[in-house]
Amino acid sequence: MDLKSNEPFWLVKNGLLESYPSLKKDAVCDVLVVGGGITGSLIAHQCIRDGYKTILIDKREIANGSSSATTSMLQYEIDAPLCELIEKIGEKGAIASYEACYKSIDQLGRLARQIRSKAGFRKKNSLYFAALKKDAKDLKREFEARKKAGFDVEWMEADEIQKKYDLQKTYGGIISTQGASVDAYRLVHEILAYNQRKGLRVYDKTRLVDVKYDSRVNKAVLDTGSIIRCRKILYCVGYESASMIKEKFADLISTYAIVSEVDPVASRKYKDVLIWNTADPYIYMRTTDDGRMLIGGEDEEFRNPQRRDVLIGRKEKKLLASFEKYLPHIPFQPDFAWAGTFGETKDGLPYIGEHKNFKNSYFVLGFGGNGITFSVTGMEMASNWLKGKKHLLTPYFAFGR
Repeated sequence: MDLKSNEPFWLVKNGLLESYPSLKKDAVCDVLVVGGGITGSLIAHQCIRDGYKTILIDKREIANGSSSATTSMLQYEIDAPLCELIEKIGEKGAIASYEACYKSIDQLGRLARQIRSKAGFRKKNSLYFAALKKDAKDLKREFEARKKAGFDVEWMEADEIQKKYDLQKTYGGIISTQGASVDAYRLVHEILAYNQRKGLRVYDKTRLVDVKYDSRVNKAVLDTGSIIRCRKILYCVGYESASMIKEKFADLISTYAIVSEVDPVASRKYKDVLIWNTADPYIYMRTTDDGRMLIGGEDEEFRNPQRRDVLIGRKEKKLLASFEKYLPHIPFQPDFAWAGTFGETKDGLPYIGEHKNFKNSYFVLGFGGNGITFSVTGMEMASNWLKGKKHLLTPYFAFGR
């Protein structure tokens, strides 16, 4: 499945960061990680830290799927508001899911510092504003739910938002102190390079075509004819899992984004805040680490890559109009426009755990707007499972829930 299109900004900006070989001979490991995007790199990092002999493979070039197209807004807020999630799965699971995402942002920051990352990880506030007057009531209810749960949030009236951010046409919003952004494409390569020095083996253009499951050892058959024998397989294949698993567990969505030319003066005011709203689908804005403005959204049901891609020009115009609506004082000269595909689940939560049709295996699938923070949580969950331990979030992220 084609998960991105046109010229994702970070792929062009960074160029070819690293080249990896394909695997052409048999190999043995403790853990095989399938998928070389941000999720796979994080899970491989955890496996190496836990002392497992680990191999990571990807059928395309490393980080060349969704990780090169993601806009990397790192939020603790899940696509399902906390007050709604409490109604769906109960207070314990809902608050624990939000707390896990909250903690994940700081965990990712520590990892970035540990590996001396140059991927521009930056902590930011998060402003979630009401796009319509009728949305303000529900947003205030969400504010009260978060405040009651202990999250550091404040309510801002429309005039306060306008005064602080020059943001027009809002009806109040929630300001949170926890958020961040990063260049996920570069971060993937940095994490893998760091762990290669510690023994991780990485192979791209290496496709998994079959797995012979055994009670003790899985035999992963590759398109090269080689076989990897491993104790466990961790599938970090993102939205392509929809073609692996028979039952429907997520809706695929096409999403669009544009970034402006470099304008360090105009972008300076917004370098420490993520901005998004209550519209359906919502729009989101942030700056890049090199002084550009970014706006994304205009989501719609994914049909096929061709239909998605032909809409890029039209979606670019709509996103530009949205930017001019909310920030009319900032000239936005588009420099890049692209599309990507993501998955949307019934409750906004990921699927992380075992599946009955895949023995000795786990899936780590971070869906929705929190894909990266869910993947950080997946590190802890996978680590627990490989050690035979339980995890609080297992039933909430499980298949068949």
